[in-house]
Amino acid sequence: MKELKSFSTLRPFSHIYVEKEVLFHPITQKILNRFPQSIIIEIDNYKEVFSRSNQNYRIQELSRKLILAKKRKEFLYPGPPLCPNFGQYYFYYTTLILNCIFSCGYCFLKGMYPSAHIVVFVNIEDYFKEIDKILKDHPLYLSISYNTDLLAFEKIVPFFSMFLNYAENKKDLIIEVRTKSAEYKIWEKIKQKDNIILSWTLLPDEIIKKYEKTPPLDLKIRAIKRAIDYNWTVRLNFDPLIYVEDYKEIYQSFVQRIFQEIDPSKIYDVSIGVFRIPKDYFKRMKKIFINEVTLFPYEEGDNAYTYPHDLKRELINFLTEKVSLYIPKEKIFII
Repeated sequence: MKELKSFSTLRPFSHIYVEKEVLFHPITQKILNRFPQSIIIEIDNYKEVFSRSNQNYRIQELSRKLILAKKRKEFLYPGPPLCPNFGQYYFYYTTLILNCIFSCGYCFLKGMYPSAHIVVFVNIEDYFKEIDKILKDHPLYLSISYNTDLLAFEKIVPFFSMFLNYAENKKDLIIEVRTKSAEYKIWEKIKQKDNIILSWTLLPDEIIKKYEKTPPLDLKIRAIKRAIDYNWTVRLNFDPLIYVEDYKEIYQSFVQRIFQEIDPSKIYDVSIGVFRIPKDYFKRMKKIFINEVTLFPYEEGDNAYTYPHDLKRELINFLTEKVSLYIPKEKIFII
């Protein structure tokens, strides 16, 4: 590794590792200009840092590093079974960024990757080429913010905006952008696109305060309302439902608040699902994080852990009943 710059004061992304092959890529330069005081270290391959053994995920979360790399293969993946396809046959997802700027105590990413550092694959043009190839054969429903939160990252690297520009006039391409971001001014600056679905994941403030490091619910609601004002297509995800003792009171108040502040007629559709996680991810996650989420006596099934059948059905039925007071049942997808 070759160190290019050094500074005594550590700041957010105090160190940025850069693959030599992409050192002069335009997006690399844009990111480095955003963090002029970071220590920049050249590497040959991002896995030297991201995939090395004996890493301490918990400590890394306290001071995450940024890794800029080139994606060399597997630009798109078939949609995973634990994610809803919303009736779309050709459902794929893509990973421009590994790991998320937010940190949620129940997130599958904590068991998916060996490192808490954030990898950005800067060669977005190669993703576009791969998508073009697929669109020659069939339509595509693409989730671009599955393993991260692109909207929350937009000020660091404008992948969201770049995807909007790319997707314009591509009638066979639908893009879903999942987020927990509370950014609202962005909708005043970016032109609405009919084939883009803005997909907010929402949970009650009680759950946010206990398990998430994301903006509070009122700020997310403000962002959603602003997006609706600018005619964007908005999906709401009440997922994953997290069981707590007084969940009925918490979730009932939560649903009432959502649809008192957001016009339900302006919502494209809603998804509802309980906490679930692939077995391998959960086993790794449980070794690192001991909390109410990892200590719960889950039930095994379909290569995943989730709540016992009766509790899962109770949670979903309860929330579905409350949501269906505002949203037609044909627009509610149960995961």
